[in-house]
Amino acid sequence: MPTDVIAIHTENKVRSLVARQDFKRGDIIYQIPAEKVSDKPNRFTVQMDRNLHTEVGKLSALNHSCDPNVILDMEKMVVVACHDIKAGDELSFFYPSTEWEMAAPFICLCGSPSCIHVVAGARFLPLSTLEHHYLNRHIREMMIDLLNNTQRHLP
Repeated sequence: MPTDVIAIHTENKVRSLVARQDFKRGDIIYQIPAEKVSDKPNRFTVQMDRNLHTEVGKLSALNHSCDPNVILDMEKMVVVACHDIKAGDELSFFYPSTEWEMAAPFICLCGSPSCIHVVAGARFLPLSTLEHHYLNRHIREMMIDLLNNTQRHLP
């Protein structure tokens, strides 16, 4: 898979990842590298399973969006276009689709009508928000575990 289809763009000290060619919805854009696997997250890792996080090389410049144009499929280890993308477009994904708890939560200012406002991980979002997004298997399983372990308080 060519590695020159994406590029890191830096403006005012803010990094982003941009497409260097057009992609159609469903196209595989990039192979996700598993450069350094750890049991602890950091700002430059992506969660690939319940207790595994991987450094992802230039994909660490991939920013969050509440209305993303790519998904990270951590089972197949690929970045996939979820909308048509034009050359020059910034690539973004929904961080809670891979992250249960963020190592460095932040405030989202995307302005989308579906903005989650605080990006801290899937654990902190209601199902009504998560159901509108692609979620990796480990996030779905952890959400089910959380629901199954929550006691109902009935009068």
